[in-house]
Amino acid sequence: MRALKIAATGMSAQQLRVETISNNLANMNTTAYNARRAEFSDLHYQQVSRAGSINANDGTVLPTGVQVGLGVRPSSITVHLAQGALSQTGNDLDIAIEGRGYFEVTLPSGQAAYTRDGSFKRSPDGLIVTSDGFPVVPEITIPTDARSVSINAAGEVYAYFNDNTAGQLLGEFTLSGFANSKGLEAMGSNLFTETEASGPALVTNAGEDGLGFLRQGYLEDSSVDAVREVTELIEAQRGYEMNAKVISAADQMMGATTQVR
Repeated sequence: MRALKIAATGMSAQQLRVETISNNLANMNTTAYNARRAEFSDLHYQQVSRAGSINANDGTVLPTGVQVGLGVRPSSITVHLAQGALSQTGNDLDIAIEGRGYFEVTLPSGQAAYTRDGSFKRSPDGLIVTSDGFPVVPEITIPTDARSVSINAAGEVYAYFNDNTAGQLLGEFTLSGFANSKGLEAMGSNLFTETEASGPALVTNAGEDGLGFLRQGYLEDSSVDAVREVTELIEAQRGYEMNAKVISAADQMMGATTQVR
């Protein structure tokens, strides 16, 4: 009986959907997090009677045929890229990207990673790093005697000192763009790595080539819509229940066949 296996694929699909939704809700307060969506495709079909074949009785062509679907399968979990709201923090090294783009950081292995989480810190040497201690590219070091730091929309970093009213240019943040940002591989800690699907990183200055501007003293909120997630959670739960009922009905039908005398 095909219904048992078909309904089982449906239950597995709804379970994956619930897991994706639960991850979104768990990250509703994660800086610059974008919600994920589980997408599905139907499985292959069993051709009981192929459309367009010849009817052996009178030689006519069958207009539709009989195709029996065998269930559903996950096709992808895609990222819904959306700009989160900008929350003001007032911290000098909190930087939000208003628009497209990613900051580049260097992992301990030397590999490049990318993030939209601009909650940067200062290392003991004055180097601007992420919350996990990964240096931001290009590396910018803030002098220990700097009174304050200013970062403009183009990414230029200026330090101000007590004995000088003019700011000293320390460096400039750059942004990385991708032809297909949805193809980036998430590795946790708000970090992504490039893949064949994303294409190589295109590094440029903030505000150029379609990339966004920087906002000092702000952080980007998560783009998760809690109301939408809860609504989809209810839909997924009902879908799981209906597939479970199909399995129960198929079991009763199989039980009826064993009781025939």
